[in-house]
Amino acid sequence: MPVTTTIAPHASYPAQLLALSWRSLAQLVRMPSHSRRANAARKLARHSLWLSMAGAAVVIVLMVAFDQTEIQLMPARGTAWLWPIRILTDLGKDEYVLSVLAAVLVVIALVAAGLHGTRRALLLGLGTRLQYLFLSVALSVFIAEILKFIIGRGRPFVGGKANPFNFVPFQGSEAYFSLPSAHAVTAFALAFAVSALWPRLRAVMFTYAIVILLTRLVLLAHHPSDVVAGALVGMIGAMAVRYWFAARRLGFAIRADGTIVPLSGPLGGRLKRVARGPSAP
Repeated sequence: MPVTTTIAPHASYPAQLLALSWRSLAQLVRMPSHSRRANAARKLARHSLWLSMAGAAVVIVLMVAFDQTEIQLMPARGTAWLWPIRILTDLGKDEYVLSVLAAVLVVIALVAAGLHGTRRALLLGLGTRLQYLFLSVALSVFIAEILKFIIGRGRPFVGGKANPFNFVPFQGSEAYFSLPSAHAVTAFALAFAVSALWPRLRAVMFTYAIVILLTRLVLLAHHPSDVVAGALVGMIGAMAVRYWFAARRLGFAIRADGTIVPLSGPLGGRLKRVARGPSAP
């Protein structure tokens, strides 16, 4: 990786850490260089358009035909036996997911600053992939928060009755932050991003995302159309960040037809050997 080739090997540990951190961030905003990025951009635009159109249609149908019926079937808020679901749903809370990813990135930077050569390159390769996960979730959640404020949809039973058309745009309170679901955004952005990097984990990650989605319904935190909209925002956000990384040759390659594929990453055994290596110069 570029961040490993321009740092003096005998610099002090703080200097190494500062240089690595700076270059790891700088690589994210450098000019795109991939010769096939235009093909990938066209494919991203096409897929995002079709996904948005299909998703919007599903959201409208759910809002008109199913939202009211579904929330009336759910147990009342505060039901005692729902406590395991309240714990489970926090696995999709954006603050927790982003905090964990940020903490791991900090640890990788601290360890990589004390390594050299192949060990550092392997660890920084993992760090780049974790940057992709972090930014996929962060961008998607940021967009979702703007949409929540603009749309101003009331959560289930806000106002005292099951009214799926309770909208107060620009209201700005938590009670009217129902559409889209931030938990669904987080879970599906993370599921898509992990699957984009490590396709073998696709089934596990989307199972996780669906479970988080269902917990939001059972807890009466959202209508069905809210979580579908959240899933849509999360996946399109992660797709956009994937293109940004691929255009800069970070973690992904672009095929001739514009398809973005993951670059081969560090293997588990090699990472274990890195972990056992020295963590100081």
